[in-house]
Amino acid sequence: MVINQLFSGKNRSGVHYGYVIISIGTIIVVGSLGFARFGYTMILPVMQRNLELSSTEMGLLATGNLTGYLVFSFLGGILASRYGPKVVITCSLFMVALAMIGTGFTQGFALAFFMRLITGLGSGGSNVPMMGLASSWFSPRKRGMATGLMSGGSGIGLVLVGIVLPRIFGYYGDFGWRVGWYLLGGLVFLIAILGYKFLVNRPGLLGLPLVGGEKEPEGGGKASTLQWSLVFRSRTIWHLAVIYFLFGFSYIIYSTFFASFLVDERGMLETTAGSLWALIGVLSIFSGLLWGMFSDHFGRRAGFAAIFTLQFVSFLIFSQTYDFTGYLISSVLFGLTAWSIPGVMAASAGDHLGSRLAPAGLGLVTLIFGIGQALGPAIAGYLADLTASFSLAFLLAACGALLGAVVSLFLKLQQESGPANLMKM
Repeated sequence: MVINQLFSGKNRSGVHYGYVIISIGTIIVVGSLGFARFGYTMILPVMQRNLELSSTEMGLLATGNLTGYLVFSFLGGILASRYGPKVVITCSLFMVALAMIGTGFTQGFALAFFMRLITGLGSGGSNVPMMGLASSWFSPRKRGMATGLMSGGSGIGLVLVGIVLPRIFGYYGDFGWRVGWYLLGGLVFLIAILGYKFLVNRPGLLGLPLVGGEKEPEGGGKASTLQWSLVFRSRTIWHLAVIYFLFGFSYIIYSTFFASFLVDERGMLETTAGSLWALIGVLSIFSGLLWGMFSDHFGRRAGFAAIFTLQFVSFLIFSQTYDFTGYLISSVLFGLTAWSIPGVMAASAGDHLGSRLAPAGLGLVTLIFGIGQALGPAIAGYLADLTASFSLAFLLAACGALLGAVVSLFLKLQQESGPANLMKM
């Protein structure tokens, strides 16, 4: 393989293959999250009207997607630790592509729910192992930067769907939401091929050290069942899981019902709401990098607490304002922090567990994160039907973010503690 030969041994070009990994990983995040999950935010209002679904049913569709993500983020992390991330990531992306295209053919709630469930399975099986893979290519002092940069792929996806999808809806009318799913699914299929061609499971396979100059830890590659049990018994990992749960519960309410709230409840034009969503996407592209570097310098605990605080303010403003300026401020604050916690979380798992167990640990905390994500839209949709407004749902999201900031302040995380020390933390 030419690309492997180019980067094997001493890299004369001065560019470590780890940067190829996070570049491809960023594109994979665009597909697995930016298109597969957040494309739904812009498609939701048109799809709801065309299929005549209630807010509760649309919330349940999001819950189906996130339930799938919950299940396979956990299993995908374990499979990636056992068999290598590349095969899990690429197979999962093909699953995402087929399910997204299938969503465009649905005629009612039942099939739409099934397709969103399958999409979620593929998203979890591609995104979580990709985060673990990226973490294993970088030394601890560069890990937050790397995973944070890659998490910006969600923002790139938001920009694209926020700009392109409203125009597709305008051109194709009632059929536009189906065309949107076909287009996004086709792009994810191409991304899967890209991942198959260029992903490499670890630097040792190319004779390279970690980015940062450190040698890859001994025994890189497969992890034993015994080591996995240590991951499940680590108190620090469960603390991280609680933090991730609160992020999943709060942010998904905001991101799922953002457009529906502005268009259906506040009377905003779809193109205007799409522009705000695209603004969030633009700002969020670098949110992971910004806060990943912040956490590298000031610590993961400070990073988590600061991010949650800004998101609390964003959600609170959104729930209470009736003014465009308020929506703009809320969008800017969320955009600046949007995908930062997944990047900091991936770095934290790598810090605490090392490269071999990072995918399994990240899979475990993402399982709990997925529970939060699954609960958020279902509860928010029910509250919206009950009160005829999403305001209370966004206020609930603000409370979840505030609690996340508080819980983060008690996190104790030791870098590269390794399996031998897991039981002490």
